[in-house]
Amino acid sequence: MTAGRAIGLLLGAAADGVIGTPKPFDRKNAALAGGLFAGGVVVERVSRRSPVAQALGTAVATWAVLRGARLAEDGTALARDLEEGELEDARSTLAGLDSRCTEDLGVIGLSRAAVETVAEHTSGTVVGPMFWGAVAGMPGLIGSRVLAAYPSKLGELVNLVPTRLASALTVAGAPVVGGSASGAWRAWRRDTVAHPSPNAGRIEAAFAGALEIRLGGRTVYPTGVEERPVLGDGRNPDAGHVTRAVELSRVVGWLTAVSSAVLALLLTGFRRSRGSAA
Repeated sequence: MTAGRAIGLLLGAAADGVIGTPKPFDRKNAALAGGLFAGGVVVERVSRRSPVAQALGTAVATWAVLRGARLAEDGTALARDLEEGELEDARSTLAGLDSRCTEDLGVIGLSRAAVETVAEHTSGTVVGPMFWGAVAGMPGLIGSRVLAAYPSKLGELVNLVPTRLASALTVAGAPVVGGSASGAWRAWRRDTVAHPSPNAGRIEAAFAGALEIRLGGRTVYPTGVEERPVLGDGRNPDAGHVTRAVELSRVVGWLTAVSSAVLALLLTGFRRSRGSAA
């Protein structure tokens, strides 16, 4: 193994930012997901002895699975619609990103839901794939993204570490967007104990603290009403906070790309040393 994986992760993240995101995972197609994962396993094995092939394969896989650019596009559209009072358009965009009921949400409710959704997708469709790409290459990239598209208990387990990495990077990146690192840390550590999700509550709390707003509370789903804990202790969110959440998501994405590349290099060195010792 060489630095090909680390270089590929950086190139793929750059491609997502410049070119945008394709849509292989936007449709619930299990056959497509399974085929992509199998293809990732094959390409990873074939390219293992070629640094250039590994870098190119990892770059393409990273670009294919990351949703950073599309998440920023959707979040920006939500912020614009909320700012202009186009609530029906905002509800329609949000419904494509989250399963909660949106028909009765006003500006505050839609803004809250938008920030929560941006935070959760940042963890699940940006941080998670790159972390597992650093650990397991193309199969890790694709498998993590498939699990994010098809939520399950296994998906929650796989995202335990990436979610905590995403929360830590939110703390680190908060000052870049004029947010509060201490607020992000405090909300993350304090407000997630009673949240029903072992993952979503943590990244949402970190975003809430970073942006100095309140998230959580009563959330209506087609299956019923959930009374979630309040996350953060600031003001109610508005359209401006949705814009800042998108900016924070971008910062977390770039921090993840660099962190994942470093992790890939460290793991490569570790595996080499073990191989030499053997």
